[in-house]
Amino acid sequence: MKVVQAYRYALDPTPAQAAALASHCGAARFAFNWGLARVRAALDQREAEKTYGMPEELLTEAPWSLYGLRRTWNAAKGAVAPWWADNSKEAYSSGLDGLARALKNWSASRRGERKGKPVGFPRFKAKHRTTLSCRFTTGVIRIEADRRHVTLPRLGTIKTCESTRKLARHLERGTGRILSATIRNEGGRWFVAFTCQIDRADRAPARPDAVVGVDLGVRALAVLSTGEVIDNPNHHRAALRRLRRLNKRLARRVGPRTPDGGRRQPSACWHTTKAALVRAHARVAAQRRDGLHQLTSRLVAAYGTVVVEDLHVSGMLANRKLARAIADVGMAEIRRQLAYKTAWRGGRLVVADRWFPSSKTCSGCGAVKAKLALSERTYSCAACGLVLDRDVNAARNLAALAADVAQSCGETRNARGAGVRPAEGGLSAVKREPRETGERRGRKATAA
Repeated sequence: MKVVQAYRYALDPTPAQAAALASHCGAARFAFNWGLARVRAALDQREAEKTYGMPEELLTEAPWSLYGLRRTWNAAKGAVAPWWADNSKEAYSSGLDGLARALKNWSASRRGERKGKPVGFPRFKAKHRTTLSCRFTTGVIRIEADRRHVTLPRLGTIKTCESTRKLARHLERGTGRILSATIRNEGGRWFVAFTCQIDRADRAPARPDAVVGVDLGVRALAVLSTGEVIDNPNHHRAALRRLRRLNKRLARRVGPRTPDGGRRQPSACWHTTKAALVRAHARVAAQRRDGLHQLTSRLVAAYGTVVVEDLHVSGMLANRKLARAIADVGMAEIRRQLAYKTAWRGGRLVVADRWFPSSKTCSGCGAVKAKLALSERTYSCAACGLVLDRDVNAARNLAALAADVAQSCGETRNARGAGVRPAEGGLSAVKREPRETGERRGRKATAA
């Protein structure tokens, strides 16, 4: 199975190489801002020309696509950037490509062709508030034979902090091909991510027929339908004391802003404290990302079918009392990782409908409670007398949906529930309706 996969490695550049990396990222930012200025000027000119009554075909053409932006840049780079030869041409192309994507997303969102929240018009990238990043698609991009160095266009050979053997083995066997390389600065460290086309061997879960329901939460990171509880490590909460201390220390330094909002040159101590704060946040993010990868990899390796909920995370974050704890869990990231890892492993991911009452439904008889307070951590069924942990009950209800999806695969598009749009992962389960009797109520689901 061929997939597009990224391999990310931390770099250990020399001071000269670090300066060259920053220069390439700055060149990408410069090209982005220059192209955006040209686009805005062309759009303003078009609006002015329309007021003169000029026909549409005679209006000033705005460089919109990547091809148009590159052509405009190549014609003007000698005048606007005489130093352009100091960096690889891929740096400027990377910035223009980002602008072309942003313009495309804005126009698609404006026409209603793009899902999700409305996308605003691109804005200029500030020098000190933009993440340093640059992408290479052509030129010398390779992994060195010693598996401790990588080579990038114009940057040369750079040492890595870890071995590149996983990607090197694919390249040596001919089962991998590098498509592009992206350099990025995070937390004061430089990383390179190779986007590759990998021919992955077909693998199956240890228990292909096993089903597990995963109920995500705040007190526990996840509760499985098997009864297993994965504790929430609370990485951000554990680092709050250090983060507070660094924020207070940063506030005492001479920063880039005066008390009245003016600009000034920040002190060296401010830069030092700011770098320490950035590293602290990067450490928390890395710990969270590592824990989620371990959890999702273990689930897809053991179970053939994984069932999760379609949670409205952005709406949950509106609760200011729980927003910090919910954001620390990374619920959306868990679902994103499960979506592609189940495909790689030959399993399937079932996504329950957002309004499916997994917590209010009895996993024994199917009765549904009208109300269930968040403070009630034990589910007690008045119909059958079942007493069970609230999260375990919800996980069991999620696991039961896998059988509904299998049964509904043979239904037509006009069958009940067929109008529900499948969510990420390919499958979407709809809300069930309880029967009037005490029997276990039927379930309906749709499959893509």
